[in-house]
Amino acid sequence: MRPAHGLPYKPSDKIQKLKVKGRSMQAQLIRFNFWLDPVFDEIIDANPAIDQTPCRFDDPNEQSWAVMARAHAYHICAARDEVPTQWQVTDTLLDKAPNLLCVSSSGAGFDPIDVAACTKRGVIVVNQSGCNANSVAEHAIGLLLSVKHRIAESDRVMRAARYTTREDLMGRDITGLTIGIVGVGNIGRRVAQLARAFDMRVLGYDPYVEPAELVSRGVEPVSLDELLQNSDVVTLHCPRNEQTLGLFDADRFAQMRQGAVFISTARGGIHDEAALAKALENGHLAGAGLDVWTVEPPAADNPLLTMNNVVATYHTAGVTNEARRNAARMGAQQLCDLFASGNQPPRLINPEAWPLFQKRYAQMFGSGS
Repeated sequence: MRPAHGLPYKPSDKIQKLKVKGRSMQAQLIRFNFWLDPVFDEIIDANPAIDQTPCRFDDPNEQSWAVMARAHAYHICAARDEVPTQWQVTDTLLDKAPNLLCVSSSGAGFDPIDVAACTKRGVIVVNQSGCNANSVAEHAIGLLLSVKHRIAESDRVMRAARYTTREDLMGRDITGLTIGIVGVGNIGRRVAQLARAFDMRVLGYDPYVEPAELVSRGVEPVSLDELLQNSDVVTLHCPRNEQTLGLFDADRFAQMRQGAVFISTARGGIHDEAALAKALENGHLAGAGLDVWTVEPPAADNPLLTMNNVVATYHTAGVTNEARRNAARMGAQQLCDLFASGNQPPRLINPEAWPLFQKRYAQMFGSGS
């Protein structure tokens, strides 16, 4: 029996043959030993369409490359900094994996995957968007509450026995504030719901969603400039891509209201950490709640970690038992459905790769939609 989380296991070179809806070969799936809820293996191992080979990051390279060379699917950890460079999906890896048809991210993000390189080769990329929407939304509101009510700061004072007066740790309510949500997808929509429970006014900016749909998701549609100028809290829930990388620089922070709070549970690199530190230091911004960092974990001497008005967490917003189980279940089921039917998966990142994928799939398995 395979270990649930990819713990010590010796990969087998055996490729079983069986008939699956007219096919004579199982799809070969590779994944490495990052933490994965056991439901992933339970679903995959029960499906005759797929033969899974777990590998370890510290296995001999030639052993893992041999598995990768015959793989049709690669289930990869969504966190870039947790994937060794050689096992991130790049042109180099794709050259060594000529049979690869699908790269599946373990979560909503897909930072370790060069989507353009995959598309050129007819390799589809899928993710588990929505798997951790509740978890991340709750974490974002938790960061906001901790900043405004000075919860983490009070905890540090208590543990160090640096008591003064309670009024020295006086916080502020979030009820009635205006929150601006940048990126109103699964997570942003859930943040809007939670914010309304605090009687907050909710503004939203998402250039990929029509205004009428934004309204249905519970936000007032505004431009990014309007959002920054009118929000007491700005919270990021957009993907990291060419359009958003470096989006929040010194100029953006300067646009924000005096005394506003900045929250990010999105991805590191969307906001400029040095510019944020300066905006906090000079008092333009009142505080920040940060779950994501340009380099993870951030360096111990990162200026943001020295500030009492910054609440810092280690990219754990989506790391709850419920979210991880959702992600594993969704990922396994999506792969099973894909290789049992050849039908287009529900969370396809690069639909432009689909026509070439279909041709390659038919060449390998003799069937497909």
